[in-house]
Amino acid sequence: MKNSVIIKSLPSGIVLHLDPELEFEQLLIDIAIKFKESSSFFKDATMALSLKGRQMSENEEKQILDVIAENSDIHIACLVGEDEETERQFVKALSQSGFSSEETIGSEGQFYRGTLKNGQMLETESSIVILGDVYPGSAIVSAKNIIVLGGLYGEAYAGGNGDARHYVAALEMSPEKLKIGDFKYISKEKVSKWSIKPKVQPKIAYVKNNKIVMDSLTKELLEELPV
Repeated sequence: MKNSVIIKSLPSGIVLHLDPELEFEQLLIDIAIKFKESSSFFKDATMALSLKGRQMSENEEKQILDVIAENSDIHIACLVGEDEETERQFVKALSQSGFSSEETIGSEGQFYRGTLKNGQMLETESSIVILGDVYPGSAIVSAKNIIVLGGLYGEAYAGGNGDARHYVAALEMSPEKLKIGDFKYISKEKVSKWSIKPKVQPKIAYVKNNKIVMDSLTKELLEELPV
């Protein structure tokens, strides 16, 4: 098992460096041993996970998550990908609209790099930035704010604890369903997941006068929100 699995702990998550040559079944065994040995260190922490060192299918990623769950008390809130080019494009588009993600999610926020597809759901107790698209049939649920650096075409639920002060922002805002606190918004538009445009006007949804409104996203507007 020498160096086949290396765990690197960061303030907001775990980076798992994996041997690219080892048989996958043996790799799962080594991961189980590593996390069992480290269980007292991580305890019941909620963290993001990044897998590095080898290419894996979604099924293999799921098996790794299952092994971690079986051999530790860690709760993996999201799996962080490595699509750096997509991330750069999203961050560039967001910065052109006048604000940065670091300003909006705070020190307790989380990042998810990847696309949420039909049937997938991501839940978190903190604010979250999605570096990808949220397709129809998928959902993102946050107790605080949601920022999608891509297209929001599925469902989004912010302020999950009933707090209507939070908001949802996206580079392309066209959700199937959207809820902030106890206030609901249902889009009347028919959405196609292939309608992503290279240049769009970022929008933000928030509660005003007891209803959800959508405005063009500006730094000035973010500064006015009470969060």
